[in-house]
Amino acid sequence: MLNATTRRQRLDHRHATSKLRAAISGIGTYLPERILTNAEIEETLDTSNEWIIERTGIRERRIAAPEESTSTLAAHAATRACESGGFDPADLELIIVATITPDHLFPSTACLVQAQIGAKKAACFDLNAACTGFIYATTTASAFVSSGMYRNVLVIGAETLSRFVDYEDRSTCILFGDGAGAALLRASSSGQGVAYCSLGADGERADLLQIPGGGSKNPPSLAMIEAKQQYMQLEGGRVFRFATEMLIKVIREAMDTCGLSRDDIGLVVPHQVNRRIIDAAMRKLDLPSDKWAINIDRYGNTSSASIPIAMGEAYERGQLEPGTNVILAGVGAGLTWGATVVKM
Repeated sequence: MLNATTRRQRLDHRHATSKLRAAISGIGTYLPERILTNAEIEETLDTSNEWIIERTGIRERRIAAPEESTSTLAAHAATRACESGGFDPADLELIIVATITPDHLFPSTACLVQAQIGAKKAACFDLNAACTGFIYATTTASAFVSSGMYRNVLVIGAETLSRFVDYEDRSTCILFGDGAGAALLRASSSGQGVAYCSLGADGERADLLQIPGGGSKNPPSLAMIEAKQQYMQLEGGRVFRFATEMLIKVIREAMDTCGLSRDDIGLVVPHQVNRRIIDAAMRKLDLPSDKWAINIDRYGNTSSASIPIAMGEAYERGQLEPGTNVILAGVGAGLTWGATVVKM
C-alpha cells in the first residue's frame, strides 16, 4: 500500500462539472548538441564504460553549452510543442515549468520562457518535485483545465543538471544529463486527455537525494563551496531500492484503478532513472519491452525532463496514436512519486 501522503484523483469527463479533460495536442523536445560519453568520463575517474552500463544502462548524456540555460532549453521545447499542435504561443493562458535547476532562485524560469516564446497572455510559475516534476505539473495543469479556469496550458520539464553535479563524484556525475520536453494541454470533451492522477511524497527521506547548499538554510558562502555543497548528493543504494518498489506500485495502482489490462496499455513512459529499475518493473508487471519508452542509454537521467523527452520520441515513432492509453510514472527527490494515465 502507498502511505497516507498519497492522493489519488480520478478525472472522469462524465462526472467532472466542466466535462473537460486536458488533452495533449502537441509535444516538443530539445536536447543540447554536446554529447558526454562514458569513455570521456573514464578518462578522469576510476570507472569504466562497462561498469557504468552494467550499473545504470547509460552510455552517454547531453550537456548544455555555456550559453544555454534551463530557460533556453525549455523555450526550444515549448516552441516545438506549440508548432506540433498548430498553436500560437501568444494564445497560451498558463505556463508551468517543472525543474530543479532554474535559471535563478527568482524570477521563475516559466516567466523567462514566456518572454522568449512571446506568450504575453500566460500566467507563469515553476514547480519543484524533482524527477516526478512533469507528472506533478501535468496533474496541476489538468486540474486547471478540468475546472474550466484555463483552456490551454503548456507544461514543460527542463533541466541543466550538468551544472549541479561534481565531476569528481562517480556516484552522481555518471547519471545526469541536460534536456527539455514540453506538452501542450488543451481542453477537450471528446474523452481524450488526462484520465487519472496519483501523487505522493515522503519528506522524512528528503536527505537521500539533495543539494544541501545554496538555499536559505545553507546560503552561499566560501565554506559551502569548499565543502562542495552546491552539488548534488545521493545515497544511491537506498534511493535505488525505494525507486524500484515505488515505480512498480504506482503503475500497478494506475492500471487497477483505471481497469486497464496489459492489452489496454499502449505505452508506459517511466522516468529514466536507471535501466535496472525499469527492467525490474517490466518483469514484475509482466509488460513486454515494446510497451515501454526507454532512452536512458542516450540521455541519462534528465530529472523532470525525462518523461516528456521520452514521450516526444515515442510520438515521432508513431506510438501515440489517437485512442492509445499511456501511463506516465516516476519517482524523485523529496521523496516524491506519481503516475498519470492519458488517453491520446
